Amino acid sequence: MSLLIDGYNLLGAVGIIGRGVGPGSLERSRLALLNFLAESLDLKEIPQTTVVFDAHNPPPGLPLVTKHRGLTVRFASQYDDADSLIEELIRADSAPRRLTVVSSDHRLQRAARRRRAAATDSDVWYEQLVHRRQQRSQQARNAPTRPLVPLLEEDVNYWIRQFGGESALKKLTEEEPVEEPYNPFPPGYAEDLDVD
Repeated sequence: MSLLIDGYNLLGAVGIIGRGVGPGSLERSRLALLNFLAESLDLKEIPQTTVVFDAHNPPPGLPLVTKHRGLTVRFASQYDDADSLIEELIRADSAPRRLTVVSSDHRLQRAARRRRAAATDSDVWYEQLVHRRQQRSQQARNAPTRPLVPLLEEDVNYWIRQFGGESALKKLTEEEPVEEPYNPFPPGYAEDLDVD
């Protein structure tokens, strides 16, 4: 299933955007959202996720499409707004029934439903994502660990024989002299420089 996310809509819904924080605050908010998504989505969802941001008065050299930790990030610098780009992406999707559009914008939800794609409000989707992340974390904590089983002497001897016997084992366990790493500078190089 592909995800198409209205980036600033999701930022606003979850309250990540700081008000009046100063230069770079919007960039930091975008980065925080993208990192959260990369850490919260299932690994198989990440390459199928596109996040679209408005880009009014973009800085010079801003790419139209970039990748962030496997997520596709698009900036709508050549569109009136991100909604216009998202609508175009919905229309162009070759498998819209496998597409989920994440936005609380009713215009985008209608565009998704016209193509029989799923649409969900940003705040609802965010809560579901947080819940799924918490469940995965809980499952990982509760996963049974394999008990340590002492090795039987006969098993140890079998594997020693398989890997060359006692002499090979001694070679592996004896400490060999450690070679100094290669240093391209001769001894005393730069000692005459004042490093204070």
